[in-house]
Amino acid sequence: MADIIDLSHAGLHEQAAARLRNMLVEGRIAPGAKLNERELAEALHISRTPLREAIKMLASEGLVDLLPNRGAVAVKLTEADVQHSFELLAELEGLAGELAAQRIDDAARNELRAKHFEMMACHARHDLSGYYRLNALIHAGISAAAANPVLAHTYRQVNARVQSLRFRTNQDEAKWQRAMQQHTQMMDALDARDGAALRVLLKTHLEHKRDTVLALMRAGVLAQAPQGQVA
Repeated sequence: MADIIDLSHAGLHEQAAARLRNMLVEGRIAPGAKLNERELAEALHISRTPLREAIKMLASEGLVDLLPNRGAVAVKLTEADVQHSFELLAELEGLAGELAAQRIDDAARNELRAKHFEMMACHARHDLSGYYRLNALIHAGISAAAANPVLAHTYRQVNARVQSLRFRTNQDEAKWQRAMQQHTQMMDALDARDGAALRVLLKTHLEHKRDTVLALMRAGVLAQAPQGQVA
């Protein structure tokens, strides 16, 4: 199961949710796997009460399914789920990019550029986990810079269900290199405040992710739910 993780006594369920979220996104808890409360409570050094609160948080985010007679299970998507999620996500990120280019202030833009440089360093040393953490912060930062709370909320909900799939597509070196180049182009478009270009780049980026995820699912590399199964 998970590595032993020490948590402080403040906000245990939020911290436990953060740790579990990372485990789900990075595939350390496999899609479709049951979340064993005893093992997770021991690994996280917490009681089952805050753990159950953490699991409820993840269920509300779409990362965990609460199933009758089975308990909490890591979400497992069908190909149709992936198609529909990425279709919507591409439009949401594209719109967020277009708005962000118009509305972002210099401080936020410089912060995103700094995160981009950190992400480049992670790529150079093949630190996939660090790369993905910064990648997610950059995409979230663009969404926040759009200054539309309804858009940001919808983006978080849809993105949560495919986060783990987005993470694992970068384990192919060529695709990881392409993603890195696309991010550099995104930062350049943001610096130029070219909303139209940023919208196209973000949509293309998500469409490439979708195609890669579907190809890996069909090849049996990524776990998926049987067609027709509710995930």
